[in-house]
Amino acid sequence: MKKLVMMAAVAAAMSANVQAFDVAAKFQQTCNACHAMGVAGAPKAFDKAAWEPRLAKGMDAMVTSVTNGLNAMPPRGLCMDCTADQYKELITYMSTPK
Repeated sequence: MKKLVMMAAVAAAMSANVQAFDVAAKFQQTCNACHAMGVAGAPKAFDKAAWEPRLAKGMDAMVTSVTNGLNAMPPRGLCMDCTADQYKELITYMSTPK
């Protein structure tokens, strides 16, 4: 019974951690450095046309590019603690016009 309660508590904590992801704040902390101004060929955030050819490759290809690095972007971008799902959220956030 104690193990079950402990496992439930861990699962709840992990769930709360996932729900606590603030994509706008993470963008400001990490992606903004290059994507705000399109530094070194990075597609500008919120510029639909800049993101269209990249999104055409598919989200999995985009996450792979972020994870491995591409051109001037280092592996994992500047978000060393992001998960693949969080990268997807960040990509969607940046590629959606405001």
